[in-house]
Amino acid sequence: MSRRPRRNHSPAFKANVALAAIKGEQTVAELAQRFDVHPNQMTQWKTVLLERASGVFEGGESAPAPLEVKSLHAKIGELTLENDFLETALTKAGVLSAKR
Repeated sequence: MSRRPRRNHSPAFKANVALAAIKGEQTVAELAQRFDVHPNQMTQWKTVLLERASGVFEGGESAPAPLEVKSLHAKIGELTLENDFLETALTKAGVLSAKR
């Protein structure tokens, strides 16, 4: 008997399977066959979803940290300078049209 290669499921797929298991409209065995996943794996995903569900409602919207915003603005400035320099150099070399 050959083994199936290891599969990596996306978080969206895991959430979908776990929600179907929580709904209880079908048995775990039926869902396992439908989604082609082992029943123990479905139970684990269901448990993780139930444990972490309260985290969805904590803290409201999260804004990026001020330090992160500063570094991103610095990177934008660097890239703008680089683009301006390259545009000028390519225009002088005749590679880029001045009509842009």
